[in-house]
Amino acid sequence: MITQTKDPYYSRTSDTWETAPRLDPTASDAPGPLTTDEVWNYAHNGFLFANSLFSEDEVQNLLTEAHTLIESWPESQPGIVREPDSNVVRSIFRLHQYSDIFKKLFADKRLLDRARQLIGTDVYIHQSRVNYKPAMNGKEFFWHSDFETWHVEDGMPRMRALSVSIFLTESHEFNGPLMLIPGSHEKFIRCAGETPEKNYEKSLRRQEYGVPTREALETLLEDREIVAPKGPAGSVVFFDCNTMHGSNGNLSPTPRNNLFAVYNSVENQLVEPFCDRPPRPDYLAERNVERIES
Repeated sequence: MITQTKDPYYSRTSDTWETAPRLDPTASDAPGPLTTDEVWNYAHNGFLFANSLFSEDEVQNLLTEAHTLIESWPESQPGIVREPDSNVVRSIFRLHQYSDIFKKLFADKRLLDRARQLIGTDVYIHQSRVNYKPAMNGKEFFWHSDFETWHVEDGMPRMRALSVSIFLTESHEFNGPLMLIPGSHEKFIRCAGETPEKNYEKSLRRQEYGVPTREALETLLEDREIVAPKGPAGSVVFFDCNTMHGSNGNLSPTPRNNLFAVYNSVENQLVEPFCDRPPRPDYLAERNVERIES
């Protein structure tokens, strides 16, 4: 295990939480399709919203594939996660390995070129999944920084990754949209507690470790307000790996389905986890690095 003195982002090592400074850049100065203002907004806020980046026809094909996966997923194949209190499918992981349609999507220049520009290097897929939030039944995702988990449980060394959330259905204020805290990516929250053995078996259904306290959230929200990007299917949110985010349950009569992919720098490949636990399975944290070619 890496000691605290050598690991700038240690977490879950005590019974108290604290903040730590971010030591990695929030965006690069590499060329790409994003304007100077868009890169600045991403670096400043920790996310960027692209309205209707994909067409209705493209999204319909992706949504069909997402529903097909539920019906065709082999029982013996890992990667399917169900809601904590029911048999309803919550997420399916490792789409970039199991679906040619999604693998092609994640190599689409509209996503890939923006990811390369913001990260500043070539990238690979660290994790991919589809989240299903069915009407009247989809459960919440509590506040968390993805990087905290990816660092502690997967061994991602530095904050050189970003996520894309692709709306497969309209995202509105009533169906549990993605919520983000602007500027939260500039502080790292060291969480309290110790990582249980095989924590992922429970955390994917309901996360209890690696989540911020109420006091930590209040600290991040000082002089800030929660933002929930809303828009039609085909819209995309790009957000930094350390941006604090979450979502409410879906109590509306319309579903909220989205694709989720993590682009990590090829210079930031996983090492041993920064905790006294074995690495999580490959369907959650890709250790077979394949540089994406557009």
